[in-house]
Amino acid sequence: MLRRHPWAIPLLESRATPGPATLRHHEAVLATLRSAGFSVEMTGHAYALLDAFLYGFAVQEAGLPFTGTDTPPEVASSIAAQFDPGEYPHLVEYATERVLRPGYDFGDEFHFGIDVVLDSLARLLPDGERGSRG
Repeated sequence: MLRRHPWAIPLLESRATPGPATLRHHEAVLATLRSAGFSVEMTGHAYALLDAFLYGFAVQEAGLPFTGTDTPPEVASSIAAQFDPGEYPHLVEYATERVLRPGYDFGDEFHFGIDVVLDSLARLLPDGERGSRG
């Protein structure tokens, strides 16, 4: 949602008190984590981790220098041209071997990251709880 509406990111930071929609969202996430088998303490840890990853990814993606119809390779090629391979060998390697390849989309990194986060959280569930409650 934040990818489609990046203007909403500063609004999330501007609220001093949560409204009913925010409270319902918090309640739903907490209920999902508790029903999955997390203790109250682990629910807090899991919620903070998920929130940090989701929000952090949205902020990072919104800050990328892409506008309109610019594609990552178009934008990255002009940036990468400024890299001195002797001084920034890993940036050059990453740009040429990853970002400048056809089909690259930074948003795809989200799926990798959320899978890592969710898989890690699943390993923290008490034995016997994993998958037993959906």
